[in-house]
Amino acid sequence: MKKLLFLTLFMGIFISAAGSVFAAVEGTEIGNKAPDFELITMTGETVKLSDYEGQRVMLNFWATWCPPCREEMPDMQKFYKDKDAVVLAINITNMETSKNKVTEFAEELGLTFPILMDEVGEVSTLYRISPIPTTYMIDSKGVIRHKQYGALDYEQMVAEYEKLE
Repeated sequence: MKKLLFLTLFMGIFISAAGSVFAAVEGTEIGNKAPDFELITMTGETVKLSDYEGQRVMLNFWATWCPPCREEMPDMQKFYKDKDAVVLAINITNMETSKNKVTEFAEELGLTFPILMDEVGEVSTLYRISPIPTTYMIDSKGVIRHKQYGALDYEQMVAEYEKLE
């Protein structure tokens, strides 16, 4: 009886320790837990990445003056609408000439997904963004499953998003 109790206790400790060893480490590489952040959207709403826990997220870093960023925005809008996807587009606002440029850009292209304003570059620094655009596909557990430097087209967005749990 004592052996069974000891064995049960030992297995419980082992399983508990193994779970914490295999939990994703926070970071910005594939397989890492995506770092949480909080930013204000272009419309004044506060958004945290952790608000979307349990959902798949496309996280995109961009600027209005970036040609590949401009190129991918219509596809991102189509992806957002067609797939009812969670898209968080983080504008690197500290690299813009003005916040008004971001608003004008979004209106010109008819963008309706959330545009988060990284006004001091805190989140782009946290995610070590260089070059732009950079896109992360994050699964429902908050783990980075794909990282893309450069523009994505609609088909690539769909393909990577559909791979996520």
